[in-house]
Amino acid sequence: MISRRNIRVKVMQTLYTLATLNDGAQGNKQAAVKILNDKLDHVLDIFTVSVMYALRIAQYAETDALQRSNRYLKSAEDQNVNTQIAENSFVLKLLANESLNEKIKKDKLERFIDEVQVKAVYQQLEKSEEYTRYIAVKEHTPAEDKDIIRYIWEKQVLENESLVSHFNDELPGWEDDSELIIMLMQNFFNGTSKINFLNLLSGEKKEYAHDLLMAVIEKEPYCMELIEPKLKNWDKDRVALIDLLLLRMGVCEFLYFQTIPTKVTINEYIDIAKQYSTPQSGQFVNGVLDNILKELQKEGKIKKVDR
Repeated sequence: MISRRNIRVKVMQTLYTLATLNDGAQGNKQAAVKILNDKLDHVLDIFTVSVMYALRIAQYAETDALQRSNRYLKSAEDQNVNTQIAENSFVLKLLANESLNEKIKKDKLERFIDEVQVKAVYQQLEKSEEYTRYIAVKEHTPAEDKDIIRYIWEKQVLENESLVSHFNDELPGWEDDSELIIMLMQNFFNGTSKINFLNLLSGEKKEYAHDLLMAVIEKEPYCMELIEPKLKNWDKDRVALIDLLLLRMGVCEFLYFQTIPTKVTINEYIDIAKQYSTPQSGQFVNGVLDNILKELQKEGKIKKVDR
């Protein structure tokens, strides 16, 4: 579910963390791998918590029904709370997912679920036209069951200012990774295969992440030999650290990742620079990488193969 672009961002963030450490860990490969793995694992934590919120809001229908049934003076409405969303086929399928249950237990993710927020969003959900239409029908297709949970996530969670503010305050990493999590949730709802909540990375992508990180660390002197001459119109000491890291990553992909087309590499790092660095960084990274690529191609050092 995590794309190569997402991996590039996490490698860049890892390198940035290493570059700003003052404890001698900059050149420690073991420390670098641990930081990268922690960052990738943390994305999985936040993604899982996001799934949990969508589920808990749907499940709250049963809690609401129980609480109403225990009232001393019950109204007709209290005695007829519709709980079918809590027994939704998509919800039941996820609740039976062993990897989800193991992930929640292993990393103690229940601590991130705020029942007050769950109740508030559920009460807002009850007022929506989508929910009213859903409970008006007794039987639903699997697609319809998935769609109402997707609606909860996209419209009731993401558009709820109080809950998003709660995420920013209480869910470490949400503010930095919210765009990635939203993308992962979109893929989650679009997908049809069973998800392993214990591992979002395929073996191939995990290898790519570690190989890219190690290449950038090990080949730093050589990469800087190629980069520095291209900075003659720039003050190297004033070039943004993130830009230099992205340049090193791009050069490593040119030279050491034979199945990644050079055009893909340049376009990816331009986009990442635009998002994570300065307004001028996209143009800067584009110009420097393009010049280095032309030089390497002229010297016959670019060896690419079809995947």
